Amino acid sequence: MNIVLPPGGEMLGLGCDVIEVERVRGVLDRQGDRFLQRVFTEEERAYCFSHKHPHLHLAARFAAKEAVSKAFTTGIGAELGWRSVSIYHGSRNEPLVRLDEKGQALLAQVGATNVFVSLSHTVTVAMAVAALVRQKA
Repeated sequence: MNIVLPPGGEMLGLGCDVIEVERVRGVLDRQGDRFLQRVFTEEERAYCFSHKHPHLHLAARFAAKEAVSKAFTTGIGAELGWRSVSIYHGSRNEPLVRLDEKGQALLAQVGATNVFVSLSHTVTVAMAVAALVRQKA
């Protein structure tokens, strides 16, 4: 994905996260639905469990949520919850970010207009990078 900023556009925040896939699989095995309901939106769960190895996709989304929270400099907590960030796919299967009301309010508060994210995983690690961008009209 290329992020093309128009003249006057700027990056306001950048975050990244790496997680061991086995860590997510372990929490999933121990906590099951409790973990899934607390961290992932229904849309994310449906996408991940449509694949043969859902834990790989869950790990990438977990990393994306952490990366977005780091780009906001809030972490996951009172200002931005786990389910405030949802990863879905665009027309070219590119990962996109959907924010809930809390996330939208935080986006406006920092003056950003978009959140861009990139995900990747192997069988052992998942990672994500997120950027907060202000695109001026």
